[in-house]
Amino acid sequence: MKVVNIADLKNRLSAYLQEVRAGEEIVVRDRNLPIAKLVPLTPAETSAEELALAAEGKLLLPSAVLDEGRFWGMDGAETVNPELQDAVRRAVSRDREEPDGRVLGR
Repeated sequence: MKVVNIADLKNRLSAYLQEVRAGEEIVVRDRNLPIAKLVPLTPAETSAEELALAAEGKLLLPSAVLDEGRFWGMDGAETVNPELQDAVRRAVSRDREEPDGRVLGR
C-alpha cells in the first residue's frame, strides 16, 4: 500500500490514478495523518451513484477483478528465473509496506 501527502497527490494525480486502476491502494495523508484511501472499484462494489455515472458515460466500471500475477507476467506461463521473480516480489513488498503502520491501527 502506497502512502502520499496531499501536495504530492495534487501534483501527480494522474499518475496515482493510473496506479489505482492497476490495483494499487493509496493512503492519502494531511500533514502525515491518514485522511483517505484510494482503492480500485470492483464490479461488486458499485453504488447506485456509480451506476448512474456509468450510464451517463462519465465513469467506466471494471469488467473483472485485476489478476496481479497475470498483470505482472508472473503467473508461471512464462519461464522466469525463480530467484529474479522472488527478488522482484520482495522489492514490491518492501515498497508497499506502511512505515508508520501504527497510525492506521495495524
